[in-house]
Amino acid sequence: MSAHLSALHLFPLKSGAPLPVDCAIVEPRGLRHDRRWMAVDEGGRFITGREEARLTLLRAVPCDDGGLDLAAPGMSPLRLATPSGSRLAVTVWRSTVDALVADAAANAWLSEFLGRTARFVHMDATAVRAVNPDYSHPGDEVSFADGYPLLLISQAALDLLNSRLAQPVPMLRFRPNLVVAGTAAHAEDTWKRVRIGGIAFDVVKPCTRCVFTTVDFSRGERSTDGEPLRTLATYRRTPSGVTFGQNLIARGGGTLRVGDMVEVLD
Repeated sequence: MSAHLSALHLFPLKSGAPLPVDCAIVEPRGLRHDRRWMAVDEGGRFITGREEARLTLLRAVPCDDGGLDLAAPGMSPLRLATPSGSRLAVTVWRSTVDALVADAAANAWLSEFLGRTARFVHMDATAVRAVNPDYSHPGDEVSFADGYPLLLISQAALDLLNSRLAQPVPMLRFRPNLVVAGTAAHAEDTWKRVRIGGIAFDVVKPCTRCVFTTVDFSRGERSTDGEPLRTLATYRRTPSGVTFGQNLIARGGGTLRVGDMVEVLD
C-alpha cells in the first residue's frame, strides 16, 4: 500500500497521556489542542515525564473552550478551565513564554497528584514561542512541545526497532503526532518536504531522543533496563545524539485524517 497516515495523536498536556484521534486540525503551532497546557514548578520551569514519570498517567481531553477534562489515578476528575487572570514567565528548555496560570484549586490538584508544588499553565494566542531559527522561517511558532510543531515517525522504523528488542514497545513511547505506514524503515530521514491530506510540511530536523523513551506510560514508571533507548543507541547514534523520527513544520492549514495519503515532494 502507498504511504499513508496510519495514526494521529494529541498530547493536550505536555508529558501527559496520549490521546489518539481520527482527525486533527493543523495550526501554525502544531495540531489544535496539542501541548497547549503544561505543568511547571515553583520557579516556572517546565515539568516533564523525564523527571516525573507519573505525568504520563494524567489523561487530558480538550474542551471546546480550550480547557481540559482531567483524570488521574487516585484523583477525582477535574475540569481545568481556561485561565483568564495572572500570567507567568515559564521556561521550556531555552525558551521563555508568558503563559496563563490556572486557578489555585487546579494547581492544588496537580500538586497533590505529583507530590510536589506544581502549577498548570496555558498557552493562549498571545503567548508566542518561536521555533529555533536555524531550522525555521521567520514567524514560525511552536506550542509547549520540546522544539517543533509536529513529530512524524514511520511505522516501519518502529517495526525495525522492535525486531531488535527482547520486549517490543508501542509507538507511543516516542510520542509522535503523525505515524506513517507503507514506507521503508526510516524513509522519513530522506524527506525534505511532504504533502499529507493536501497540506504541505517542511521536514526540518531529526528528533533527538532522551530518557523519556524509557518511561512506560501505561504504568507511569521508567523501565529499569534502559530500553528502548539502549538498543536505539546501537544503530541510530549521530553526532547530535540518538535520533528517531522527524520534526515537521506545516506550510498551510487544514484537517488531517487517518488514511490520508503521504506524498514526498522533495
